[in-house]
Amino acid sequence: MKILQLHSLSSLSRGTAFLLLLLLPLQLLAQQLKYANFDQWITREVKESKIIGGNTQTLYEIGPTGTWDGTKPYTNQGGSLWATSNIMAKVAGVVKTNVSVYPEARNGGKCVKMVSQVVGVKVLGLVNVYVLAAGSIYLGRMLEPITSSSNPFGYLDYGVPFTHKPKAVQFDYKVKLSGKPDRIRQTGFSPVRTVPGMDTPGLVFLLQQRWEDEKGNIFAKRIGTLIHRFNKNTDWVNGASFDVHYGDISQEPFFKDYMQLQSEGTDQKYSLNSKGKMVKVNEIGWGSPEDTPTHLCLQFASSYGTAYVGAVGTTLWIDNLKLVY
Repeated sequence: MKILQLHSLSSLSRGTAFLLLLLLPLQLLAQQLKYANFDQWITREVKESKIIGGNTQTLYEIGPTGTWDGTKPYTNQGGSLWATSNIMAKVAGVVKTNVSVYPEARNGGKCVKMVSQVVGVKVLGLVNVYVLAAGSIYLGRMLEPITSSSNPFGYLDYGVPFTHKPKAVQFDYKVKLSGKPDRIRQTGFSPVRTVPGMDTPGLVFLLQQRWEDEKGNIFAKRIGTLIHRFNKNTDWVNGASFDVHYGDISQEPFFKDYMQLQSEGTDQKYSLNSKGKMVKVNEIGWGSPEDTPTHLCLQFASSYGTAYVGAVGTTLWIDNLKLVY
């Protein structure tokens, strides 16, 4: 971890230098992410519409321990920057939920569990829609209620203001793969399609320098990159550290296609602009290691790729996340 060197304080009094050294841990603490030990959760009870069964579902959010009125769209609480794929949708007046992220007991506290699963919707007692839903947590917010299934990412305000430059991300994790050689795409409105390639949980950590033009379009340069896919089953791995790489990494030997700049299609992200409208974040180039980011995008997910794509049973657990400087 980066520490302040004493020789840099040579022009200060010893008392002032000592005070700055005492304050340094507080400065580093301010650069951490609140609720990133995943011990505190908010629960909300949401009653689904009678036409699809009228069941009451429990949804979980990362934030100060408490409850949320399930009749209201959820908004981030207690200074939490975390959102989840647990959502309330209201399409054509019908209230439906998805729950694919759960708290789970671990070492006297809790961790987060994300799972890919097929969710069925029963209309008048008959199951007529099946959807593949992956579990994910991310920094940002979900603009509930979801009113359309055509572009679920369009409701996800992705990324938070952030100007620090950590050298690594550290956390505990556990992985359970589906055991299937391929994935599926299951939207509920078209036949199930096989998608080549084994499903793997993933981590995306991006530092961006964003700006907005006079029309409200958002653009970004990629300053820092950490994208990792967990491709084997593991028991708990504690204190794993993954490096953040700065600048243009497209020619580095470790570069993979899925680390490329975000573009239309599989990894397009959205954010709320200054006019209050959700727009695409157009990542148009690489920044330099010397550039200062304006936003941090951080996401863990049980499956990678577009919405409704994954393999049933793929599961990712995360705990005790820290940023290393």
